[in-house]
Amino acid sequence: MDFTAKRNELWSQKVIKGLASRNMTGYYAKTKEEACQIALSLIPEGATVTMGGGASISECGLLDVVKGGNYQFIDRNAYADRREAQLLAYDADVYLMSANAMTEDGVLVNIDGNANRVSALAYGPKKVILVVSMNKICKDVDSAMKRARNVAAPINAGRFGLNTPCSKTGACADCKSPDTVCCQFLITRYSKHNDRIHVILVNEDLGF
Repeated sequence: MDFTAKRNELWSQKVIKGLASRNMTGYYAKTKEEACQIALSLIPEGATVTMGGGASISECGLLDVVKGGNYQFIDRNAYADRREAQLLAYDADVYLMSANAMTEDGVLVNIDGNANRVSALAYGPKKVILVVSMNKICKDVDSAMKRARNVAAPINAGRFGLNTPCSKTGACADCKSPDTVCCQFLITRYSKHNDRIHVILVNEDLGF
């Protein structure tokens, strides 16, 4: 028996209950393929779909399926002016993303450089679907914020080739570097709108 998987499945029930108490809907997927199928079940054919820079969306195969399926995908990389695509995202039917961290009682924690991702989560798209691996679940907001700043941010700064202290040391320096990815912090503790935020928890390590 895979005892890690069993533990994550049991733990996910606590997270899903926490999400429900915050007017968000949670799901548990044993594999990334299952996570992709759950996400697709939430996206109507013909829907306008776009995303932030979430690596988890690509890694679970969802991006390829959406781009090749019967959906109107807004690909920001296809626009000469990326801002134009980012603004279109606010009126999309579905926005795809992950989270930098979240708490076991359902609070989402995200850090952003340009703020297009966190602003879309906060308001705009009719539905937001997050694919979140179980290794991103933390005890509380404080530990989730530490994970976002000391794990997700340094990795993202490194993969984008940014000149920040964390890209050199691997740890947050609370910098004010022009290249910082830690410009905006969003803590999502409740969804005002019914059936808007859906979180798919995955028993595989995805993203950062």
